[in-house]
Amino acid sequence: MSEHSDLRLAGRTAVVTGATRGVGLAVARRLRAGGARVVVNYAHSDQDAELALKELDGLPGASVAVRADVTTAAGLDLLLGEVRDRYGRLDVFVHNAAPWRPTPAVGGDAAAVTAAVGAALDPLLRGGARIAELMGGGPGRIVAVSSSGARSVVPRYVAAGVAKAALESLVRYLAVELAGRGITVNAVSTMKLDKGPATPQPEVAAALAARTPAGRLTTPEDLADVVALLCSPEAAWLHGQTVTADGGLGLL
Repeated sequence: MSEHSDLRLAGRTAVVTGATRGVGLAVARRLRAGGARVVVNYAHSDQDAELALKELDGLPGASVAVRADVTTAAGLDLLLGEVRDRYGRLDVFVHNAAPWRPTPAVGGDAAAVTAAVGAALDPLLRGGARIAELMGGGPGRIVAVSSSGARSVVPRYVAAGVAKAALESLVRYLAVELAGRGITVNAVSTMKLDKGPATPQPEVAAALAARTPAGRLTTPEDLADVVALLCSPEAAWLHGQTVTADGGLGLL
């Protein structure tokens, strides 16, 4: 999809959490390219935020960076308060931030799993009512970024896998409760991401790319395109779905 394809995002206000690199930055870039006003949320590195804003500079929309840890109540309040004060309303909330630590299921780090589940659920559980209020009766879009580890086993991925499975379940519950307010809630998911030279386990990545019917691994830009589609007016009848974008790899 062209970065400038018209998905009628112009003038809409979007929050993307964990938006200074990877999938989050790709989503921020795609939404801004469509004309949206993008709030680039991040929790730690001011330098990464500055670099992200420079990368977005020159695209049709607008962007601002807001430092706030959305896994905490105070951080979420800060972020949503900034949106209210700057723009008065919110149209799109993309929940991408997902800290986790590698651990096995047997003899694993229970605290790491608990923390990952909290990070996955808390922003939408704590923020759901305020997000819906800022969306003012719709149309509004909430999109969560998930992973195939929610439904299949990946070595040492139990913290993220369990967290993403819980997130996909929460997406369905929120979708039912918010549908009557003109707000859709959906998720996007993929298998292994192609992160270029930074892709971990390059031999595994190459093998998975060779198996993928579409001939390559998913890129952050591929996922960003699907997120943008879910944010468009044409996606108004999609509620509580997890859309898998993996070039067909999960079919094999």
